[in-house]
Amino acid sequence: MTESIDIAPLIKRVARGKHGSEHLNQEESKLIFSELLKPDTDLLQLGAFLIAQRMKGETSEELAGFIEASRERITGFASTSPIQGAVDLPCYAGKRRAAHAYLAAALQSRDAGTPIFVHGVEHIEDRITAWQILQTQGIQRANSLIEAQSIMQKDGMVYMDLAEISPDLHRIYQLRSRLGVRSFSNTVARLLNPMQCEGQLNGFFHTPYADYMAEANVLLGQTRSLIFMGAEGEPELYADRQKVVKMQVGENISDIHFENCGHEPYPKAGRDNLNDLFEDFYGFLLKFEESRELSTLERMKSAFSWASGKDNLKNVKI
Repeated sequence: MTESIDIAPLIKRVARGKHGSEHLNQEESKLIFSELLKPDTDLLQLGAFLIAQRMKGETSEELAGFIEASRERITGFASTSPIQGAVDLPCYAGKRRAAHAYLAAALQSRDAGTPIFVHGVEHIEDRITAWQILQTQGIQRANSLIEAQSIMQKDGMVYMDLAEISPDLHRIYQLRSRLGVRSFSNTVARLLNPMQCEGQLNGFFHTPYADYMAEANVLLGQTRSLIFMGAEGEPELYADRQKVVKMQVGENISDIHFENCGHEPYPKAGRDNLNDLFEDFYGFLLKFEESRELSTLERMKSAFSWASGKDNLKNVKI
């Protein structure tokens, strides 16, 4: 059992309030989150730090430190080798307004030879998650990274739940209902890249996270990633009015812009019957007429191909 470290001074620096709070550097962030991830951590300190960070706002250095701490507690993280051209697809929002076009694109990209590692949480209240869709398509769920690697090599796609990837991070992620607000653990999970894939497609909902997430990927040595405002917070590009896209390649980050395809806007209201989203998803495999959904599908397939290192993105200006 490792000796505990006094993290109270670090919490104090973050929790000094609007004008007195300080950002932590990457090493300090790794240190404090390593302590807070422990199953026997002081819950008072954990709650205080999560809320203080929520009020202050995390930086890219802090995110990178939190991710490094989380990776150190993932069983098998150092035992798996990256699969060439594999794409990391974090899905932590779910959908309630329109079908999962990005998953239809993922399945077609898989069929075209792009290995894809999907991770997320199996259930989100009042939303349909990636796993709920993928399990209807015969995608296997792995219980360990070693198993996930084997399934990816055989099937080209695999799903793994955060509960199996990192029980410690999942425990903190699940505190949202008790805290009343989302914590940075959600962003950490999105950037975790447990299989160390060369490419990553990562959606977000709140604009300020674009820079933080892209810069954190630079600090973490990510090969390439597309960080963008995603439909309902999922890694799905819009076809009608795509906002805020950061292309990260090595140490370089660029703002890129997709052409507006001219379709009707993405729906603003949630479905009365969420099961309709399953039927709409199946429609992606059958419909061929021009539509916003199919334009999104093509845009996402281009993004998967870019993330895999195969092709350039289509209809993009830098």
